[in-house]
Amino acid sequence: MITIALSKGRIFDEAVPLLESAGIVARDDPETSRKLILRTSRRDVRLIIVRATDVPIYVRYGAADLGVAGKDVLDEHGGAGLYQPLDLKIARCRMVVAAPDGFDYRHAVKQGGRLRVATKYVHTAREHFAAKGVHADVIRLHGSMELAPLTGLADAIVDLVSTGRTLRANRLKAVEEIAPLSARLIVNQAALKLKRPAIQPLLDAFARAAS
Repeated sequence: MITIALSKGRIFDEAVPLLESAGIVARDDPETSRKLILRTSRRDVRLIIVRATDVPIYVRYGAADLGVAGKDVLDEHGGAGLYQPLDLKIARCRMVVAAPDGFDYRHAVKQGGRLRVATKYVHTAREHFAAKGVHADVIRLHGSMELAPLTGLADAIVDLVSTGRTLRANRLKAVEEIAPLSARLIVNQAALKLKRPAIQPLLDAFARAAS
């Protein structure tokens, strides 16, 4: 049995065509079903539905053989010990620094002053500002990042942006791009060795579909 870990939402939706290219069709819809283990059209493959941040954990410890995880999750929570053979080129977005329209971000950075930055990507934010020689007081939030600068909690935020509509609706703008991001296929290294005859055809099918 091959187990593939996925998260609900955009990654699952955009992974469907890739799965279908390998002959894998989920028998249940994770948006309407309460099941966390989904049967598929292949008797030797099942899907498990977990939080996006937990996908690398399930794969690292062998509870799943493969998974699909955003590069943001891998960078923030650690992709060490995981084989990452493919950029699947789905769930594309950007990690950016965003600030209110009236905030002179470039001046603040040039002066080397202290910035208060709100984000759930604490590791990513600290690494980014440290590389620029800017001291950042990073405040961990779990949601509603756009509210932080509007209430004076932070000068800027570090967050994912796809269309930018949410930023514009809250009078914020992207002032610096940290990195373009997409979802990666990740594989448990032990599973790749022990189950290679079953896993390799899946990797080949995903590679063809993502090319």
